[in-house]
Amino acid sequence: MAEGTTPHRRAKKQEVSVATVGLELGKVPPQALDLEAAVLGAAMLEKDAVVDVLDILKPESFYKDAHQKIFRAVSALSHRLEPIDIYTVTQELRKESLLEEVGGAQYLSSLTLKVGSAANIDYHAKIIAQKYIQRELIRISSEVQRRSFDDATDVEDLLDSAQQDILTLAEGNIKREAQPVSNVVDKVMKNIEEASKREDGFSGIPTGFTELDRLTQGWQPSDLIIIAARPAMGKTAFVLSMARNMVIDHKRPVAFFSLEMASEQLVMRLFMSESGFSGDKLRSGRLDTEEMQQLSKSIRPLLSAPMFIDDTPGLSIFEFRSKARRLYTTHNIQCIIIDYLQLMSGPPETRGFREQEVAAISRSLKAIAKELNIPIIALSQLNRSVEARVKGNMRPVLSDLRESGAIEQDADIVAFIHRPEYYDIYDDNNGSTLGMADIMVAKHRNGAVGDVRLRFRKEQAKFTNLEDDKLDNIIPATPMQTFGSKMNKDIPEPARNADFISGGIRGEDAPF
Repeated sequence: MAEGTTPHRRAKKQEVSVATVGLELGKVPPQALDLEAAVLGAAMLEKDAVVDVLDILKPESFYKDAHQKIFRAVSALSHRLEPIDIYTVTQELRKESLLEEVGGAQYLSSLTLKVGSAANIDYHAKIIAQKYIQRELIRISSEVQRRSFDDATDVEDLLDSAQQDILTLAEGNIKREAQPVSNVVDKVMKNIEEASKREDGFSGIPTGFTELDRLTQGWQPSDLIIIAARPAMGKTAFVLSMARNMVIDHKRPVAFFSLEMASEQLVMRLFMSESGFSGDKLRSGRLDTEEMQQLSKSIRPLLSAPMFIDDTPGLSIFEFRSKARRLYTTHNIQCIIIDYLQLMSGPPETRGFREQEVAAISRSLKAIAKELNIPIIALSQLNRSVEARVKGNMRPVLSDLRESGAIEQDADIVAFIHRPEYYDIYDDNNGSTLGMADIMVAKHRNGAVGDVRLRFRKEQAKFTNLEDDKLDNIIPATPMQTFGSKMNKDIPEPARNADFISGGIRGEDAPF
């Protein structure tokens, strides 16, 4: 739907001008013609003056059409590192056949007479930029108002369009000034000092998985972390276990955006993880009085955990940005998890072009992580090429990422979840693979790469450290009990449909 309405929207947008809106309201659009003339005159008087305004203004910032064309000529000369004065600007406009349209050489000469020096050019430029933003806000709001009266307009498309226009305007006018390296040195030293005071010595958000934290020093602020795997490898179980560790063990507020599973399903998994009861047992409600008391006691820490779940399906990147900002402002969120990236929708104009849409989403996620200065963890699917390989070589690589180009480029960390047991591989160089999972850090922009082995408990949808004392008495599953194993096909039907003795999990249940 968005794909079909985009050209229509663009065409209509051109019809709605600020001048037209101004006439309808009986008001003159925001403008500063005298300052526009002063800025252009100063740019032609002093050779370096234009450098102060090129990162503040663009041709559209000028209200008068002639001023837009003159500034475009000035910018072109600057980009080619050519001298800028009344003669070179005149020549540039004449070359483009625009000299007469802007009023000729006489008008250019008059601009230089309206300013004595370029002393205040940056201040004047900022006022011109402010007027431009005001005009754009008028145009955008008028366009939204016009389309809102059109019954044929899809409301979701209208909201996406309005959000995109506002955010594009905001992003295009946020300028970060260069700062002395001494300021940055001070910030980095403070971060190091703060990390040294922590008992664990990590500079980022701890995951609760000891070896993974040692490899990454925790998830770092402003990083985009991609966790990728094939279906049934335990992506959701991994990030949910990690979120649990963050909010309960480390008291770090976390937002969990679940585009695939309902919030009730996620909380059910947390119940399984905390209580030790199987999903089958909890879903059926087959708990006696003592077990109910045990369940109530085990989930008590979840009641006060600073975890926030949003299960909006088909979440657009613009909705996500707004919600992330709100959660950060109101609840001091320190980490965001998205399950999963391919289920998000990108800008309307990219829909129908999947690679472009995913590229826009990944770029936006990185920008939001940097803006809020928190890590964003996004789950991602892998393509089928993993399973097309020869058995024994099933370990994923970066090229296995679906729409890998943009995701791999934007991510600071890319980690894969690999369970050899799923492919009927029960032993490798590290020993038995039964109940084990490898977290493979394949890309780490600011550190080392490597593998971390964790224990995966399917019956509780839970990942834990290998050295976890609670697991000492756990008996590893046999190949016959492996849900993802193709050996299930060889198990007689009654056995597949019966409850397993270990944990009461049904054989036909899909892996978490």
